[in-house]
Amino acid sequence: MTGESSSRWAGSITKATHDQWALARRGQLAHIQSLEAGVRTIAQRLSLPVGAKGSKGSPGGYRSKQEWFAKSRRLHLLEDRLERERADHEAGRVRVVRGGKKLLRTRHHLQAAQLTEAGWRVRWETERWFLKADGESGKRYGNETIRVSLDGEVSIKLPASLAALANAPHGRYVLACRVSFRHRGEQWADRVAANRAVAYRIHYDTVRGRWYLTASWQIPPVRNVPVEAARSGGVVGVDMNADHLAAWRLDAHGNPVGGPRRFGYDLTGSARHRDAQVRHALIRLLHWAKRHGLAVAIEDLDFAADKTREKHGRRKRFRTLISGMPTSKLRSRLVSMAAELGVTIVAVDPAYTSRWGAQHWQKPLTTKTRHTTRHDAAAVAIGRRALGCPIRRRTAPPPQHRSDAVGHRTVQAASDLPGREETRPRIPGPRTRSVGAGCGAKAGDQCAHNRSGHTAEHESWHQDSLPLSL
Repeated sequence: MTGESSSRWAGSITKATHDQWALARRGQLAHIQSLEAGVRTIAQRLSLPVGAKGSKGSPGGYRSKQEWFAKSRRLHLLEDRLERERADHEAGRVRVVRGGKKLLRTRHHLQAAQLTEAGWRVRWETERWFLKADGESGKRYGNETIRVSLDGEVSIKLPASLAALANAPHGRYVLACRVSFRHRGEQWADRVAANRAVAYRIHYDTVRGRWYLTASWQIPPVRNVPVEAARSGGVVGVDMNADHLAAWRLDAHGNPVGGPRRFGYDLTGSARHRDAQVRHALIRLLHWAKRHGLAVAIEDLDFAADKTREKHGRRKRFRTLISGMPTSKLRSRLVSMAAELGVTIVAVDPAYTSRWGAQHWQKPLTTKTRHTTRHDAAAVAIGRRALGCPIRRRTAPPPQHRSDAVGHRTVQAASDLPGREETRPRIPGPRTRSVGAGCGAKAGDQCAHNRSGHTAEHESWHQDSLPLSL
């Protein structure tokens, strides 16, 4: 390869091939994990009697003998696929189509795609072209192979076999047009001026008939911030949904401030449109949080194990709902964009936030002029959990005196007040109920009122070393 080209372009070609192989390798591993989850679920459901009800978190038996028989055949089919994929994975063999399998299959359905054979051939050859080069810190303008100056001049380092075509010194070819970056142009200019690495890719858009140059650079590593410092000024609780982000601002004591905010996005259409919608919703959220100096609290959701059709069976609407939620894309985009803006992200346990938020906060936050949805209440619950406050909202202090004769005392107080969340003391005196005050198996145990076991909001919460994985 270097005999016909050069070591610089040969390295670019081999790296592009390796990156595509690595992407296919990760997709193969994800497919194996999905097949394993499907096999486990079918085997577990087949072991139960027909019509058996499922327990919490696990499905029950199949509804009829016909369905049981059909799923038993599907189990053998999935096991064969799993064995074949495992063999390919152990051998390190992946199947890659340059240009994409979708475009390859379109060749057999030209009429449905409204394409001619010549038009498909142009798209196929264009998708298989690529001209890109990784950045090199310390080199002029951050890239020696494809160089873009501050005024937008693009020059390409030609290999030795094409040196006769150079129109600039040192074997470089300068393009006739100049480029400009509308998005993050100032950040690009700062990196180019400091000779920091910037990668470029030149590609052709067959639909618009235009050439484009895209620039990219590595995002600095996420800086870990202590939880106390992150939530000192309050947080923005964010509830991720299939079509919008529900957000509510909370102060340092866990009190909702202002009204709810909604950042919508439309996930229909092409992949570029969906990606743009997600970025637009996240940038509005982050700008709002940065303007008020707040951290963003989100749920650490992962629906990878719940998207299989074997677990939820006939619940097609629910499977469609969770499959449409872009949790992984939102997480990766949010972390990278927040690192650029200097906004802290706090990931919390997602258990029961929607249920407890609707139970304790939806009705109190609803007024005559404001309708609080279940998602808005969940955002409040997420924010309170990030602040270390219990989600449960108690009633106001009793009007007669300062004891608990009428109801519980409120928890809407500063976190440094002593004894605000201690257990209620045992009150001596005659018994007025079947169980006296401070007695019983669960006396003074607040965990029993919220969740079996030790709840997330009652233990010392700490942020992981990396809040969300990229």
